[in-house]
Amino acid sequence: MSGKRRAGAENKRAGGRRGAARRRTASAERSSPAVAPAGLSGGAYRPLRQGDVERIVGAAMEVLERTGIEVHPSPCREVFRAAGCRIDEDADRVYIGHKLVERSLETAARKVLLAGRSPQHDLELGGQRVYMGTGGQAVKILDLDGTVRETRLSDNYDIGRLCDTLEHIHFYMRPVVPRDLPNEQIDINQFYACLAATEKHVMANAYLPEKVAEQRAMAEVLAGGAEALDRRPIISYSNCWTVSPLRYATETVEILDQIVAHGLPVAISSAPQAGATSPAALAGTLVQIIAEQLSGITYVNLLNPGHPLMMGCVPAQADLRSGAFVGGSAEFALLNAACAQIAQHLEIPIYNSSGISDSKVPDAQAGAEKGVTGLAAALAGSNYIHHSAGFLESLLTVAYEQYVIDNDVNGEIMRMLKGIEVTEESLSIAVIDEVCKGPGHFLGHAQTLALMNSEYLYPSLLDRDNRDDWEQKGARDLREAAREKARKVLAEHWPQPISPDLDAELRRRFEIVLPVRAMRPAA
Repeated sequence: MSGKRRAGAENKRAGGRRGAARRRTASAERSSPAVAPAGLSGGAYRPLRQGDVERIVGAAMEVLERTGIEVHPSPCREVFRAAGCRIDEDADRVYIGHKLVERSLETAARKVLLAGRSPQHDLELGGQRVYMGTGGQAVKILDLDGTVRETRLSDNYDIGRLCDTLEHIHFYMRPVVPRDLPNEQIDINQFYACLAATEKHVMANAYLPEKVAEQRAMAEVLAGGAEALDRRPIISYSNCWTVSPLRYATETVEILDQIVAHGLPVAISSAPQAGATSPAALAGTLVQIIAEQLSGITYVNLLNPGHPLMMGCVPAQADLRSGAFVGGSAEFALLNAACAQIAQHLEIPIYNSSGISDSKVPDAQAGAEKGVTGLAAALAGSNYIHHSAGFLESLLTVAYEQYVIDNDVNGEIMRMLKGIEVTEESLSIAVIDEVCKGPGHFLGHAQTLALMNSEYLYPSLLDRDNRDDWEQKGARDLREAAREKARKVLAEHWPQPISPDLDAELRRRFEIVLPVRAMRPAA
């Protein structure tokens, strides 16, 4: 072929490709269904061999028999005593035999439903189903003007409004501590602020045991009654009932007792740091955290067999050069993935973690740490992956724009979970033959147009323009684009998952301090 003819052919093909690209763009704008829904199955990543899983669980049971759990005089200790556990009164230690643990595992819930206000947001925890969402108790927020300040109750509402629009954030766990409220006002108001912002499932905690009844009462109003709430629990709890290593926190156990007594789902969370509050050996940290978890599973199932319970494994590490908490490391990713694998062996739903960056701002370090830890947890089949969005500075800080960025990261992770479908049709033998003997490219082929919205994920924020187009649009980096999107959502998105009549009833019955004017667009 001559140079002119070759150039003409290439130009024709390029024109065909550009036309096909325009048709694909128009198609994508017309319809962009979710390519990676919540609840996809993980489990492809197995950091432990099966024999090692069994050794870790066996070692954890040995620790409970040999070392025991420190439990101070309390109703909790008497529950263990009544179950036949040996008690060392002088050392305040409870020794739990493996037979009691095994009986508790037999009665433990295999699946846990965390309901959304609408069924499309339901989380069906168990097996290897994966959901990713918010979490934590940040005390600082990086505001959209670039300043860092203490967190307020209104941040729980505003972050909730933002996350309500982010499809790859599947649940809303209260993200910040309302530093503008006294402890006695936090419990009811943190749940209210979150429930008023989104129809996604809401998880929080309680600071005072007597407030659990009040929290349940509010949830009953929103769910349509006590029976409706029992069928579809729209709230749940994270309860950090241990202080590693192997010690129960009496005040927090009292809150756990109330959560169980009121029949509400709970994740019992322990968070040892390898090298500081658990062994430096990663296998040793797994033994300790599983011992803590098995003691909690036993305790809750002694109180109420089959209670909706999640193992709450949030292992981290200390930087042994400084002793500082580390959340964005490969070791953090390994430990959380391994805990998911162990939970599947035990057949207990698991709540664990990813997305904890040690970076102070939304930068390349944050992206790398979040990608590594999120992918590891999801591929391992973690059920309820909290902290997956928003966090910076080793759990101390959240940032509005980081939620927007992490939504895209989570979407890419969930797309990887979806995997590659191999069928006679998807093998594309006839399509390859047709294209190779015809136009020489696949851009305008019917299969390409048919699959573009189901086979591929299109991030809402990550930039894929060429440089010229990117510069014409303002040459914004990712953080600037995320800030712009967050500002737009916060200015325009005012959900009303609580009707005005129900809101009035809640304000009549409970001490709700978030002003109504803060929940409406400015006039």
